[in-house]
Amino acid sequence: MSDRPLILLTNDDGVHSFGLHAAVAACEPLGDLLVVAPIAQQTAAGRSKPVSSTGRLTRVEIHVHDRIIPAYGVDASPAQAVEHALFELAPRPVDLVVSGINYGENVGEGLAVSGTLGAALEGASFGIPAIAISRQTAPEHFLNHRAELDFGVAAHFLRKLAAQVLAHGLPAGADLLKIDVPERATPETACRWTRQSRRRYFIPIPPQRTDDNDARPMGFELRADPDELEADSDVRAVILDGVVSITPISGDMTAAVPAALLAGWESGC
Repeated sequence: MSDRPLILLTNDDGVHSFGLHAAVAACEPLGDLLVVAPIAQQTAAGRSKPVSSTGRLTRVEIHVHDRIIPAYGVDASPAQAVEHALFELAPRPVDLVVSGINYGENVGEGLAVSGTLGAALEGASFGIPAIAISRQTAPEHFLNHRAELDFGVAAHFLRKLAAQVLAHGLPAGADLLKIDVPERATPETACRWTRQSRRRYFIPIPPQRTDDNDARPMGFELRADPDELEADSDVRAVILDGVVSITPISGDMTAAVPAALLAGWESGC
């Protein structure tokens, strides 16, 4: 048995994603690795667990630092891939779950949609510290997990923060850390503690169709209005200010409503 921490690497872009491979390279010095990710692209899968997933395992080799890291691709959603990893494939308890590095920022209202966050939340639901990390990209790369982008800076911040979590745990009250790295960041770029913005970042665009039967999915545009964004928001940090956003996330979705107000609602039921 190794005395090194066991780190689970996963994502939503698929096991062949260059972003996942960069995360593997970043975490390889920190512990023993278990790499389990969806076999195919699962962007925007959230924390879903489709009944159509077969759970079929495909062995994959990832080449990192002149080494071959064995990995598994699973016919499953990101959250389901984490379940297979923890309960079927892990040789011992996992010490840290890392989801990413994602192609495209995960900020604002998009958190509930993100498969990157879904995988991290799944790990966190079992009491395992988790990190979800994303790199800002142009929208045309959101679904292209083999685009030749530089993940070196995102990997730099991942290694630093993963080492911190392994050594000291998460901040009190947090179940995972969400990290978003701006496209133009360098290793010297500042980090900022942020909150999830309540403002929409992904704005739906209706399709142009001539017939109801036309296959026309919804489109979207990105919006970051400096007059509307909260000063401490993840959107402002990454998109407007170009700093690395670190958002502590809790799995508890209960609203912080004052008890006195709740009592008033109860009396009206």
